[in-house]
Amino acid sequence: MQEAWWQRAVVYQIYPKSFKDTTGSGTGDLQGIIEKLDYIQALGVDVIWLTPVYQSPQNDNGYDISDYFSIDPAYGTMEDFEQLLEETHNRDMKLIMDLVINHTSTHHEWFQESAQSKDNPFRDFYIWKDAGNDGEMPNNWKSKFGGPAWQWDEQTEQYYLHLYDKTQADLNWENDTLREKLYDMMRYWAKKGIDGFRLDVINLISKHQDFPDDNQGDGRRFYTDGPRIHEYLHEMNQAVFKPHGMMTVGEMSSTSIESCVKYTNPKREELDMTFQFHHLKVDYPEGKKWTKAPFDFLELKQILSDWQVGMHEGKGWNALFWCNHDQPRIVSRFGNEGPYREMSAKMLATTLHMMQGTPYIYQGEEIGMTNPNFTSLEQYRDVESLNAYEEMKAAGVPEKEILAILQQKSRDNARTPMQWTDGEHAGFTTGEPWIPVADNYHDIHVKHVVQQPNSIFQHYQALIQLRKKYDMITHGDYQLLLADHPQIFAYTRSWQGERMLVVSNFYAKDVEASFSYGQGEVLLSNYPDSSTDLDRITLRPYESVIYKVN
Repeated sequence: MQEAWWQRAVVYQIYPKSFKDTTGSGTGDLQGIIEKLDYIQALGVDVIWLTPVYQSPQNDNGYDISDYFSIDPAYGTMEDFEQLLEETHNRDMKLIMDLVINHTSTHHEWFQESAQSKDNPFRDFYIWKDAGNDGEMPNNWKSKFGGPAWQWDEQTEQYYLHLYDKTQADLNWENDTLREKLYDMMRYWAKKGIDGFRLDVINLISKHQDFPDDNQGDGRRFYTDGPRIHEYLHEMNQAVFKPHGMMTVGEMSSTSIESCVKYTNPKREELDMTFQFHHLKVDYPEGKKWTKAPFDFLELKQILSDWQVGMHEGKGWNALFWCNHDQPRIVSRFGNEGPYREMSAKMLATTLHMMQGTPYIYQGEEIGMTNPNFTSLEQYRDVESLNAYEEMKAAGVPEKEILAILQQKSRDNARTPMQWTDGEHAGFTTGEPWIPVADNYHDIHVKHVVQQPNSIFQHYQALIQLRKKYDMITHGDYQLLLADHPQIFAYTRSWQGERMLVVSNFYAKDVEASFSYGQGEVLLSNYPDSSTDLDRITLRPYESVIYKVN
């Protein structure tokens, strides 16, 4: 099968609110992104992904869209967006937009109409239900942001469904008119010239229509990878993606390999690739996010490997990532914030980027930004984190323990401003940042990194160049080695008689290993003098090497 351009591409994710502010408002903007396009291009990436910049009340930082056709004034104007698109294309990069079509803001015109009366033409655009017996909620589903998934509307005396915040009402995908309106909106952006979409929580759009109680969990089994999801995605593909040659990546909540093979197998014509999060739940003991815990290294290796093999054999395609706007910084999470920050940042990058799939780099990852380690609740902005704080406090968890958990798990860990310089507010803004800058910006910032030899930034550049050069990274088989080793993550990639060995030490102590490949040729390492004798090799703290082997 012919190789698609995006299979060898690397994507850079921008969270505009925290990227670069040109007006002094304290919020990043589209002109700030334009200002930094040369920096992004220098990294060597092919695609920029923008998190939502549409009109929004910003209850969930833009994932609550109130107008799909307008740019939020905080970010600029439609002219600014069109300039950004043109400037991106002028640099031979593509731009994909983030699109939220599982729900809209309750400020959206459709919802405002829908809430007018039960016989309003827009009523059926959302999921409205009568109260259950004794005036209770329609079912016992929980919101992913805490509390019940239903909100009572006094005016029309029904509940509406919100799988996320109560200001994010779920759309009713069973409605044919709604779907066609959504496809029209997507065509609008396609005609503007954007190159694709990242589709937020897209596998939740099809709900079981009997809306049963869930006596085993929070309700997700009745809407995750739901009954009509493949039908909807194929319809969307035929209506929008295929005619406009768009690249698509679906964010998949609580999904399975089997489902993602179906979503991404080219013959099915649904999506190009999927994000899944199983590997980022290995520090959720018993599935509980809001707990301070170390990560399970053996489970991490197994999950990543299962997805590598399963998607490869099913002719699916992975989106590879450690970080995004919803996840803590990977150096703080699976690496080392201290003396081995740079080494561990390079090691984590190497481990991920040599796998099969399309890698995504989140802003600041390429310079080794860390969690901010906020010390007070006043520094947090994220609705999910603030809700979790209240729930933990109500459950009697001590304040000090709650703050330690937020330091590790909050989404705000990824949302602090991009650290450009060691000047005031890390060069992000001349105003007061909407969220505090991490205290370590004096030491960790772009200006220093781009001038520094053998920097994390240069390591990412080298990884991207390897991906362009070697077919086996794109097409090769994957095999996990030393699956039970408590310290080493090692795997091979093989294709048409060529083989690559990737070996990473995930911890801050030396470790010995043996591989039956004799001498290896070092393609890239995070140490200047890695051993080439694979029969007996000692890996130093966080050492990570890519070998070409026979």
